[in-house]
Amino acid sequence: MQYRTLGRTGVQVSTLALGAMNFGAIGRTGQDEATAIVDAALEAGINLIDTADMYGQGESEEMVGKAMAGRRDDLVLATKATMPMGDERNHQGSSRRWLVTALDDSLRRLGVDHVDLYQIHRWDPSTSDEETLSALTDLQRAGKIRSFGSSTFPAYRIVQAQWAAREHHLSRYVSEQPSYSILQRGIEAHVLPVTEEYGLGVLAWSPLASGWLSGAVRAGQEISTSRSVFAPERFDTTLPYNQARLEAVEQLAKVADEAGLTLIQLALGFVTAHPAVTSALIGPRTLDHLRSQLAAADTVLSADVLDAIDSIVAPGTDLAPHEKFDTPPALLEPALRRR
Repeated sequence: MQYRTLGRTGVQVSTLALGAMNFGAIGRTGQDEATAIVDAALEAGINLIDTADMYGQGESEEMVGKAMAGRRDDLVLATKATMPMGDERNHQGSSRRWLVTALDDSLRRLGVDHVDLYQIHRWDPSTSDEETLSALTDLQRAGKIRSFGSSTFPAYRIVQAQWAAREHHLSRYVSEQPSYSILQRGIEAHVLPVTEEYGLGVLAWSPLASGWLSGAVRAGQEISTSRSVFAPERFDTTLPYNQARLEAVEQLAKVADEAGLTLIQLALGFVTAHPAVTSALIGPRTLDHLRSQLAAADTVLSADVLDAIDSIVAPGTDLAPHEKFDTPPALLEPALRRR
């Protein structure tokens, strides 16, 4: 396993990190298997576990807490808030009112007195940067969080938050967690240059593109990934953008074969090759999934292989741009762009 410094925090984290979204109802991973996955991940050298309050409405955090019991000091623990937790309108967002409550709830579910990295899951356009950063700074000073970061922020919001922290003399985000894979490279054009400029750590989620790069989605075979069950339109190969992804996957599989790698090794090696990326977040549902992904722990892609990938999916290109999660709200909500 390789290790890198998370931004400018001085904290060393593994280049493969364990994402716990599939623990519980979402991935149908039970406690025993979740604990076995955590055991195997730590044994392999992974030292960062990432979860969120909204994964299974708290279920993932509870399972992570039980799985890591007695080993808190051996790992870097990250969680997130801001996504809706129930129907109450104020049980979401990044207001001081909610973040103080949400963090206490997360700490209780995790069974710990602090988290190492607390992340704002999505930018909340209804809350000012000063309000959010002030609350996070106070929680940090109270010892409940060590550092805080953002997740899936548009590049201009990352910049704005950095300037707000400076202007109001508050602590700043130390990391960003964007979606990044061979098939979704758009952040290379805007987000990653910004994170490098401000010295932010980058924890890339969905490096296997929701299963497209796991080897489970290939031409001529039935698609049976867990994601295809609850998001079938993302895997409908009759749609033009999915056909483009499938064609890219077939070409990438050939590149992997010629390099003596699995498609998973190629995909994870690509993400961790970018100098701005600190860790790639893997989200295994089973021990077998974890083992296939751990095989990429020491994968280093040659320049020739990286050039071959660039020829298949050009740098800065998203093959499914409609699936981006950092689109400015004004492009999604007509009322925000009309008088």
